[in-house]
Amino acid sequence: MALEVPLGRLQRWLQEIVVHPGTTEEAVAGRTARALVPRRRVGEVILPSSRLRPEERLAIYHDMYLLRMEEALESDYPALKHFLGDDGFRALVAGYVRAHPSRSYSLNFLGAHLPDYVRAAPGLRRRAFAHDLARLEQAVAEVFDAPEEEALRPEGIAAVPEAAWDTARLRAIAAFRLLALRHPVNAYLQSVRDERHDHPPARRGDSWVAVYRRGYTVRRQDLDRAAYRLLADIVSGKPLGVAVKAALRRGQGKRPTRTQLFRWFRGWMASGIFRSVEAGMTGPGDRRSGGPALKDRVTALDKKR
Repeated sequence: MALEVPLGRLQRWLQEIVVHPGTTEEAVAGRTARALVPRRRVGEVILPSSRLRPEERLAIYHDMYLLRMEEALESDYPALKHFLGDDGFRALVAGYVRAHPSRSYSLNFLGAHLPDYVRAAPGLRRRAFAHDLARLEQAVAEVFDAPEEEALRPEGIAAVPEAAWDTARLRAIAAFRLLALRHPVNAYLQSVRDERHDHPPARRGDSWVAVYRRGYTVRRQDLDRAAYRLLADIVSGKPLGVAVKAALRRGQGKRPTRTQLFRWFRGWMASGIFRSVEAGMTGPGDRRSGGPALKDRVTALDKKR
C-alpha cells in the first residue's frame, strides 16, 4: 500500500530536502528526512516521470535552491558580488545559507545577517573591506524597504518657539541610516553601479555615509568626520543646542565654523531626513545658548524649498 503522509509532514520533509547543503542523495538519507519519510519509500511520495526517477525530480528543486538564494542576495549585494567575483560570492552564499537558511515567506530578510557572516567567513579575501561594503549595501536595502514617512515641513519648523530650539530634538525618518566605515566603500559601490572599469582600490581609509530615501530614490551622501558626528548626535536624540556646542568644541584638525555647521544642518533638513521636531522645555535661561539664532538659521530653509 502506498505511503500516506499528512500535508504538514510532507512539507517539512520537502523543505529538509531542498535546503540540505549536500547532494540530493545525502539529503534524502539524512536523519531528519528519514524520520519524516523513509528513504526506501521516497518513490511512493514523489512519483517518477517518463524520464526522471523520484530522486532526480527532487534534485531539480534542491539544485535550484542555492541558485535562487544567490540570486536573491545578489539583488541586495551586487557590489559585494563584484568585489568577490562569481566563484567567491557563490562560495560565500553557500556557507551563509547553511548558517542562516531562509525562515520567511519573503526573501527580503534573507541577507539580514550577511555583513556579520562576512566578518567571520572562512577564506574570504580582503575581509575588512568586504565587511564594510556589505554593511553599506545592507543599509541601502533596509532604507529601500523602510516604511514611507512624511518629512518635516516648514510649518512644523515654524511652530517651534524660538526659546525651545536649543532643547528641541529631531527625529529621523525610518528610511535613514548613518554609517561610520573603515574603508571608502561608497566610491566602490558607485563605480559598480556606473559599470566603470577603473574601480577604486580596496584600501584602508575612514569614511562616513548617510543613506536615506526620498520618494522612490535611495540616496547616499558622503560626510566628513565632523559632519558625521554632528548628525549622529542629532539623530541619537541629543538636544540641538547640545549637539551644536559639542560640534564646535571638538575637532580633529580644523574645527568647523558655526556657519558651516548650519549649512550642513540646512542641507539635511532640505534632504527630508527628519520627520518631526520635539520642542524642548522653554525658560529664561534657554536664550543664553542661542535659541533665536538656531531658529533663524533653520527657518532660512523655508526660502530654499
